[in-house]
Amino acid sequence: MRRHPPRRRDEGGRSDADRPPVVDSTYFSPAPPRILAHRGLAVEAPENTLLAFLKALSIGVTHIETDVHASFDGVAVISHDPDLRRVAGRTVRIDQLTAAELKRIDLGHGQTFATLREALEAFPDTRFNIDLKSPDVVGPAVEAILEADAADRVLVTSFNDARRKAAVQLLPGVATSASAWTFALALVGAKLGLRFLVRRALKGIQAVQVPPARYGFRIITPRVMRMLHAVPVEVHAWTINDPAEMNRLLDLGVDGLVTDRSDLATIVLRENRSPNRT
Repeated sequence: MRRHPPRRRDEGGRSDADRPPVVDSTYFSPAPPRILAHRGLAVEAPENTLLAFLKALSIGVTHIETDVHASFDGVAVISHDPDLRRVAGRTVRIDQLTAAELKRIDLGHGQTFATLREALEAFPDTRFNIDLKSPDVVGPAVEAILEADAADRVLVTSFNDARRKAAVQLLPGVATSASAWTFALALVGAKLGLRFLVRRALKGIQAVQVPPARYGFRIITPRVMRMLHAVPVEVHAWTINDPAEMNRLLDLGVDGLVTDRSDLATIVLRENRSPNRT
């Protein structure tokens, strides 16, 4: 297998390290490529719990990808789904229960729902990628980030651009990634080779987080990577659980792997960075 050193160079000879930081944020350190533990490491822990986050951090992961909804009493609670059906076997929604009521629900392994503020304060050196899953969570999420003094180590995102922008306006200088519609416009520009369109679409954006392909359409390609890195923005691929695919995407130059299997990804990344890789 062909092996690469940790720094990649584009066609102009510029390395990853040469690309200037876009915001004054520790979120983009250490240098890429990096692992984003999707909902923590949920192999032996319930997803999106403090234990799942601890499992990922214990193997050297520096970035957690997670999701937030608002509880009935307006607290940002960590949960991917809007309801408890999948994780707790109950049909009730997150926004129908108070944070205190959610804390009493057993998710297994001694875990329960955590608030965003709890997670940020429990892991003060960890970078958090926060997906705003509902319109009513913007205010509570911003409040939690500010109360935990964590604005410089989080990235806020949402599939909904209005939701994302609302949070960014309340967190000046915070890192953010493109919404689905914003990235779609940038992707059109990248596919057509229209660099000005890519730059315009991604103004104020520091990262794009996308699947390698969708509906048979290849998204992460060498040309798209060159166009996005020229903006410059980081490219994080999701959700990548197969080591062979991880290696393929690292060879293409992705800056981050969003994965359910950060245990496997840490091995891949270690081998990818090894000077003895041949």
